[in-house]
Amino acid sequence: MFLNSLIKQSPATFPVKSVLSSLMLVLLLSACKPATENTDEAEKQPNDPNVVELSKLLQDQVKLATVGKADIREILRVPGSIQVDEQRVARIGASVTGRITDIDVILGQDVKQGQVLATLNSTELAQNQLLYIKAWQQIALQTKAVERARQLLEADVIGAAELQRREAELSAAQADLYTAKEQLHVLGMSDQAIAQIAHSGQMRSYSSVYARLAGTIISRKVNLGQVVQPAEELFIVADLSRVWAVAEVPEQQAELVQEGEDVDIEIPALSNRKFTGKLIFVGDVVNPLTRTVTVRTDMVNTDHTIKPDMLVSMLVQSKAISQMAVPRRAVVRENDKNHVFVEIAPNKFRMREVELGTEYQELVAVTAGLDEGEKIVAEGAFHVNNERKRKELE
Repeated sequence: MFLNSLIKQSPATFPVKSVLSSLMLVLLLSACKPATENTDEAEKQPNDPNVVELSKLLQDQVKLATVGKADIREILRVPGSIQVDEQRVARIGASVTGRITDIDVILGQDVKQGQVLATLNSTELAQNQLLYIKAWQQIALQTKAVERARQLLEADVIGAAELQRREAELSAAQADLYTAKEQLHVLGMSDQAIAQIAHSGQMRSYSSVYARLAGTIISRKVNLGQVVQPAEELFIVADLSRVWAVAEVPEQQAELVQEGEDVDIEIPALSNRKFTGKLIFVGDVVNPLTRTVTVRTDMVNTDHTIKPDMLVSMLVQSKAISQMAVPRRAVVRENDKNHVFVEIAPNKFRMREVELGTEYQELVAVTAGLDEGEKIVAEGAFHVNNERKRKELE
């Protein structure tokens, strides 16, 4: 009717062709409108390939878990080396100045405590032995003098003052003998050797260098004919049945380590063989040159396989830190990225990319991609991912 009324109007006042053209344009726009609305609806409800709805069979194969925090321990890998246990090492020198006449051990030899390592000839020792012999002889003379004085005092030949003078001389001689004996002790002589000198009256100018503990000769700095002083180090003997693994932890990570934590030690020279121990020492100061803190582990080495100065990698467990974590089995690897399946509706899950942190036991820390309280597939994520791929191919 609207079209007929327009046509009945005067052609002079209304262009018919223009009206027909406008009307056709309106009809065309009206025909296209429903298709546009359908496209918008399709865009609003796309078929998401990352969403999986679990079948009844698949529901029985998976277990769900709620995302939460757990105590995670970080593993710190720090370089280090093997060192001798300082409580099981002896740095041995001569007790007296002298010239080396005999060396009885070689580098690397196992020795027993008290075993003779070297012998030297010392004029200093001979002189002190002579002083001891003279002091011993003087004791004998002064003792006899006191006994005679007592007899003379009883016979009223001498006065009491004379007896007291001779007793004082005996006391002085005893003090000299004690001093001479202690000096011989300082020079390395035993009580038995000193007593032998006192009875024989003969000096022995040879002094022996003894092992202070049972172990292995790991250093020898002496040769025949060499003149040595008491301050010089001639041998180092170490008990290698236990050694130390020593490493340097950067000061930024020092607060993460504490004594008593379990430690794994990898030794590249032994085909990366792994040893276990406990952290027995964490340094109290920072090395100003390296900005590190020294840590130490005690290691059993009964077969002497571990050698001092071997390089090691120490794997130190840090203190427990509360972090958001998921079971390791919940993570699936897809396109070189890590994902978990998050519940978006009952029995419906979406694969979501996550960023992972430290792995600890059966857990792995999550640094991004999940919120606390969300539900995820904790076990059976592999089967869920296979179902997703299958539907993607349909």
